[in-house]
Amino acid sequence: MRLLFFAGSAREGSHNKKLAQLGRHIADANGIEAVFADLADYHMPIYHGDLENDEGVPERARAFKALLEEYDGVMIVTPEYNAAVPPLLKNTLDWVSRVKDEPDVFRTRVFAIAGASAGYYGTMRALLMLRQILAVGLGATVIPQQMALPRASQAFEADGSLKDESQQKMFAGVVEALAVAARRFSA
Repeated sequence: MRLLFFAGSAREGSHNKKLAQLGRHIADANGIEAVFADLADYHMPIYHGDLENDEGVPERARAFKALLEEYDGVMIVTPEYNAAVPPLLKNTLDWVSRVKDEPDVFRTRVFAIAGASAGYYGTMRALLMLRQILAVGLGATVIPQQMALPRASQAFEADGSLKDESQQKMFAGVVEALAVAARRFSA
């Protein structure tokens, strides 16, 4: 059983990248094979139907879909832009959904969601939207456990763990729930 962690941000120093990398570290520490992927390595143009018709699905979308296929469980850690998911994440999901090769990566693995924000709500609104995109729009199985980390600019220790022990335990619980669900889902 293998888990993939990625953030809906390509920014250097992103709190969401830090949280995704923490998830990978928690999985590794518990004997679960896990990888962190950076969307900065999967640049895609803004989705446009005419572009798809004229040029097909971009190679980086195909490559990202192929990466998703390698894992039983996927955690997406998203920032919140204007009470929504960021365009980078939405665009990535849109393009990957256009790759029609089997298997359908959204229906054949399990997903978990989390997010980090400098604000008080900690990406709760973006998580609602991301859950809807994944479950309703793409037919994915999304576990009910999630994490919205508020005040992320002060939340991390130098080693990448969370300063607040209860937040660290909560996030570890989400990673564990993803691992359990991915095991069951792939069985």
